[in-house]
This record gives sequence, C-alpha cells and structure tokens, in this order.
Amino acid sequence: MTRDYLKKATMTPGSDAADVRETVQAILDEIEAGGDAAALAYAAKFDRYGGNVIVTPEETGMAEARVPQKLRDDIRFAHDNVRRFAEAQRATLRDMEFEVAPGLVAGQKAISVSAAGCYAPGGRYSHVASAIMTVTTAKVAGCSHVTLASPPRPGAGVHPAIVYAAQVCGADTILAMGGVQAVAAMTFGLFGLAPASILVGPGNQFVAEAKRILFGRVGIDMVAGPTDSLILADGSADPHVVATDLVSQAEHGYNSPVWLVTDDRALAKDVMARVPKLIEELPETNRDNAAAAWRDYAEVIVCADREAMAACADEYAPEHLTVQAGDLDWWLGRLTCYGSLFLGEETTVSYGDKAAGPNHVLPTSRAAGYTGGLSVHKFLKIVTWQRATRDGARRVAEATARISRLEGMEGHARAADVRLAKYFPGENFDLSAHD
Repeated sequence: MTRDYLKKATMTPGSDAADVRETVQAILDEIEAGGDAAALAYAAKFDRYGGNVIVTPEETGMAEARVPQKLRDDIRFAHDNVRRFAEAQRATLRDMEFEVAPGLVAGQKAISVSAAGCYAPGGRYSHVASAIMTVTTAKVAGCSHVTLASPPRPGAGVHPAIVYAAQVCGADTILAMGGVQAVAAMTFGLFGLAPASILVGPGNQFVAEAKRILFGRVGIDMVAGPTDSLILADGSADPHVVATDLVSQAEHGYNSPVWLVTDDRALAKDVMARVPKLIEELPETNRDNAAAAWRDYAEVIVCADREAMAACADEYAPEHLTVQAGDLDWWLGRLTCYGSLFLGEETTVSYGDKAAGPNHVLPTSRAAGYTGGLSVHKFLKIVTWQRATRDGARRVAEATARISRLEGMEGHARAADVRLAKYFPGENFDLSAHD
C-alpha cells in the first residue's frame, strides 16, 4: 500500500538505547544481598536525599498544606473519574460457575493480588497523574497493600502533589525513593514493605529494565519504552489543533515518537509548518525535548484513503491513537491496534493522560499489537475450580485414563483408574489407549 512520507524518522526509540541490563542486574543483585542498607546507599547516590525513606503521616499532612486548594480539587476530580471507570471495568469480570456435564461443575474466581508496587516518576516532570492511575486502580481491584514509590528531590522529598494524590487514592505506604532501588525495595519487601506481587507504572529505561528482569518473580504491567502517539486526520481537521496535539506529546522526551497520518496533503503541509513555532513557544526543557523528538522521531504520512490510513495505524500500533476525521463510528469499528483511542477533536491524549478516567499506563513500541494497558484486570488472578459427583466424573475419568496412557503418563491414568474402581465396583472399563 503506497504511503508518501513527507517527513521520515531518522531514528527509532531503540536507536540510541544503551545496554543497561548489566548495570541494572548488578544493582538488583547488590540490593537483594545487602537489603535496606544497600538500597539506601543507592538512594544516596542517585536520589541525593537523606530524609525519611517512608513518608510519615506528618509529612503527608505537610504536603497537603503545600498543594493549592484548586489543585487538590482537580486531583480528587481525576481520582473520582479513574476510580469510577475502574469500578465499571471490575464489574465486567465476575465469578461464575458452569455445569460442564450433569454432575460436573466448574467455575472461575477473580482474586486480587495481595500487594502492588506502583511507580510515579518525579524527575524531569512530576507525574501526579501516574500516582492516581496506578494506586486507584490497584485499590479498586482489591489489593490489600499498595505502595507508591516516587523519586524524592534533594532537600525537598517527594513532590507534595504526588504525596497528596497517593494519600487521596488510598496508598498504604509512600516510598521516597526512585529508580532501580525503588523497584528493588518494593519487590524484595525492604523497609518493612509487603513484598510486591506486581509492579506497575511508567519510568525511565532503568526502571523499565528492572521490571523486565524481575518479571516472572513478580508480575508487571508491561515492558514499556518511550511514549508514542499517532494522529489520524482528514481534510476536515483543524491543522492548529492537530499540530498542538503532536507537540503536546513530543514534549514527553527527546525520543518520544509522534506521527501524523492523513489523506490530505494540504493539511499535512499546514501542520508541518505550524509545529516548529509551537515548539519554540514551550518552556526550555519541554522545548528541547519536543524539538529533538520532532526532528529525529516524528513522521508525516500521506495515504490514499481512510482504509489505507487505518491500515497504517494498525501497523504502527501506537500507544495513543487520535482520530480527527469524519464518521467516528467507522474508525471505532475499523481500528484494532492501539493502547487507547481518542475519537474526535473534543477529546485529546492529554485528557487521558491526566483526568478523563481510562488508565494512562499503556503499551508502547508497537506492543499494542498484542496487549492493552493497565486496568483493574492486571491486578486480578483469574483462577478456576471444579467439583463433581461420582456419576458426573465417570466419563471424565475414562477419558483421562485413556488420554494419559496415549501420552505415556501412566501415573495420571492410575489416578483415574483408582476412582473408577472405588466408585463403580464390579464394572469393567476399557481404559486402554488402543482399540
């Protein structure tokens, strides 16, 4: 399918990714062996913070006092939206039982993991919304203990708004620690924490690699790379709004891809002309990030029609997918690969990132081709059970014995044999795998 690239990326998110695995593995090994003291040593080196590692109730109260009332109201508004959406998600999954055959009943139960470790970045930007998204969802799922870790700032501690958000959303413990050392502390149960059953939340490449290494020992939400966003726009889209939305996501980081896919060449050129000025108007750090992301990672693609545009979006499988085009229901029905979908100019990725309700922890680097984002379901174990009457299990026992012998698993077969012999004495059963 022909695509005309008016702007082609010169790099991919993996182009300059350093091999951090060896470094992260060494830190994890040292902290596991050295416990609290080793974690504190790394915190002193990387966080450069000497305050309490567990935020105290007094510090939580002081943090609340430093958050303006209107922002407290905004945090509570966002929390309420995320909570209610998570509750609605939880309601879609229910315990059930089903009679497979007369006398044979099987069922499922959704059981929450016991402890969740949530991470909210606090370096370049203070991710208040990440605290809301992760802690709220874990609590709605029913986790008995939720820890929120966030990097403290030297001499200041965790950002007051993050502390306040964690408290509002129900975090049981707030850990003033960042990076690999925070991930290790939550996993290994340092500082009196409940060892995490699952680790969730965004972070830098070191945090992501720590989660990757620990996966299997604990659950994780996903292996995440730099955030990415794609906009599908037709000739009816407002080029200023499209350009603004692209820039708003490019500010995440120097390696955060943004893509525009359209069937209108004039719109594409108009957007490309507007982006540099919008970037220039940002504050310095945001400007530097957005400029590098636009220069090295952004793409502008012209397709023949909307079907070709949709096919392109499915191939890119973006974390965030925005549609600013006519016939939104068609796009909703057609698109299949995205972390979260934003339909129409009236919504935007920024809404989803901060306060709309659906979770903002989403698959990146084309992982949306096989997984969704963070939800209540990530914190739940779907387990099954069964019970049977003796008559109800009779046919199952016969099939089990014969299939087991076909496989060469005689011990399995005999577990069925012994029940048939006990429950149906005097009856002869053909339990051979052969005619």
